[in-house]
Amino acid sequence: MSDDARPESPALPLSAEQLALLLTSFQKVADAAQAQSQEQDFVGERVMSRVVEHLGVDPRGLPVVTEIIPPLRAVDADVALAHVIEEHGGGVLVGLSGGEQRWHMSLVEMFQNNRWNPFSIGAVDYRKETTGPDSERDVVALGLHLFHVDGVPVAVMQRGVNPQYGAEAKLEVVSPDPGTTRVLLEHVRDAMDRFWVLRGQVVQFSSSPFEQGSGGVTFLPRPAVPADSIVLPDGLLDRVRRHVIGIGERAEELRGLGQHLKRGVLLYGPPGTGKTLTVRHLIGESTATVIILTGPALAAVGLAARTARALAPAIVVLEDCDLVAEERNPQTSSPLLFEVLDSLDGLDADADVTFLLTTNRADVLEPALAQRPGRVDLAVEIPLPDEPARRALLDVYARRLPLSAAVLDEVAREASGTTASFAKELVRRAVLDAAEAGRDVNDDDLRSALAEMTSEAASIGRSILGGADEGR
Repeated sequence: MSDDARPESPALPLSAEQLALLLTSFQKVADAAQAQSQEQDFVGERVMSRVVEHLGVDPRGLPVVTEIIPPLRAVDADVALAHVIEEHGGGVLVGLSGGEQRWHMSLVEMFQNNRWNPFSIGAVDYRKETTGPDSERDVVALGLHLFHVDGVPVAVMQRGVNPQYGAEAKLEVVSPDPGTTRVLLEHVRDAMDRFWVLRGQVVQFSSSPFEQGSGGVTFLPRPAVPADSIVLPDGLLDRVRRHVIGIGERAEELRGLGQHLKRGVLLYGPPGTGKTLTVRHLIGESTATVIILTGPALAAVGLAARTARALAPAIVVLEDCDLVAEERNPQTSSPLLFEVLDSLDGLDADADVTFLLTTNRADVLEPALAQRPGRVDLAVEIPLPDEPARRALLDVYARRLPLSAAVLDEVAREASGTTASFAKELVRRAVLDAAEAGRDVNDDDLRSALAEMTSEAASIGRSILGGADEGR
């Protein structure tokens, strides 16, 4: 018989000693599993045990109130909550460990799934947020506050905006006394308004709350553009300034006499004539909160209007409104430009808010303005500079240069139909040519730069820089 055909031998019975060893091994495995389970339970209950110890009751039987914080207000909520806690004697802030799941599980879920969740006391998570052009704040991104309000224990889970997980900012509040929860949230809301980070700042909104800056906001330094650096027809700058800033300076007096403060100002004219520079001058002269919207961010005009109303006095700058004349809001299907104009009408008449619009194409805005009358109460053309204005512009940009009055007169006369930005680039090019030659700029450099910029070879560039025919 071959080995393959040989029958298997029956299994021999275990001896008493072997059986004892086997049972001992099984017991060790069972003990290890139980110990691991107990350790997991201990780790999972660390947060729970701290909360139970602080509240004095099992939180699973208490209501958890969630306060959603708009992305724009996440920093304000952090400042406000810290202030309220300090006002009530301080508290303890702890973090949570346990991997990515802690970002997705609510405070209620942490309580209800306590036996199985992996959370334990750990380091507090922070997210750095901008609070000004040159300032930042470490905002709590995930942390548990334990403190008392008028002697009543409170636990607050603070969550910040987390674009990676699509998480919104929120406060989850639990207390043995629901009335205390309500009072706490009222105090936090009040403090958020008192410590609003945007107040008095110059900011630019993006089209998404998750873009650069805090809640889609970029903080900008307040510009310093003196009036003597702006060359406009006589009286025009004063007229605009009186409407934008002067009304605000007389706000209380006008309000007391029943006059409206809300105003819309439109600056229009060809590119490069000084609209943006005028806006920058007005921003620099004002102490109001300034919100700037441009391009796709104009879709956020509703949010900007509400924010401006809350932070009044405020200026909302809407740049290049003609660029959205044909666009539609994907949520409402209405023309975006109409929504921009409607936002002006949505504010109370006594709101000290200025909407400052700029456009290169007034003809594009006219139909919308005709269908939305009363939104703009001052429309001012910023025209191409005439010869005296071009001469004044050259004085501004060449004030520290050794150029003769004669050449400035000559260039101002020959550069007909050009813009303020053309004059600025003209002087810079002359200075650059001289620097590359290793000498100071002179009259011939300015003449050469003008010839170069007005030549047929540079015709396209001249158009981009603001060149035009005098009569157009």
